Amino acid sequence: MYNDTPAGGPNHAAALDILARARPERLKPLAETLLENLGDISVVTNRTGLVMLPMRDTVENVDFHLGEVLVSEAQIADGAGCVGYGMVIGRDLERAMAMAVVDLHMAARGEDLATTRFLSDERAHLAAADELRMRQVEATRVEMETF
Repeated sequence: MYNDTPAGGPNHAAALDILARARPERLKPLAETLLENLGDISVVTNRTGLVMLPMRDTVENVDFHLGEVLVSEAQIADGAGCVGYGMVIGRDLERAMAMAVVDLHMAARGEDLATTRFLSDERAHLAAADELRMRQVEATRVEMETF
């Protein structure tokens, strides 16, 4: 599903997007089960920090920085040189580490039934949540007459 392009490719980016927005109550238990099979890993990065939030001015079609966002970031590696990465919004280092564990598992061993099912389920959940949010936003739209 996501492993038919090299790490860093579009499918890897899609998987990271899903993992970053995945429900923590589902992500953390998955990471715990995958961690048992990874062997020795080393923690490269485990920190919180601020990152700039880029936005696009749609009128002038230019990017600008809206402000800063607090994130938690984790990066881990195994003995074979495979790397797992996680970054989530907010102060939740455990969730960022869980994301990195799942990413490392996919990098080292490829996707298996558990990770494929997890990514599919979370993608469907996120699509439904996004659809609901857009319907709620649309309900607040006000049409004004132009003179």
